[in-house]
Amino acid sequence: MKKLINTIYETGEWPKDFTEFTIIALKKRPQATKCSDHHTISLIAHTAKIVAKILRSGIERKIEDIPGGDKFGFKKGK
Repeated sequence: MKKLINTIYETGEWPKDFTEFTIIALKKRPQATKCSDHHTISLIAHTAKIVAKILRSGIERKIEDIPGGDKFGFKKGK
C-alpha cells in the first residue's frame, strides 16, 4: 500500500482501475421518469477512497508548512 501511495504521489498518475467507477440510479418514487426522481450513488474501489484520503491529508500538511501571512482566513483551522 505504501509503495502504491508513493508512486501515485510522485507521478501524479492513478492506476486505471482506480479511475473507473460505476454510477447507479435509485428511484425515489415508484414511477420515476425524470432525473430529479432518482438518487445516484457511485461505486468506486474501497482502496481508491483510502488512498485519496491519505494523499489529501498529506497535501494539506505540506500546504500548512508554507509560511504566508497573506493566507489568513483561507487556511483550514485558521
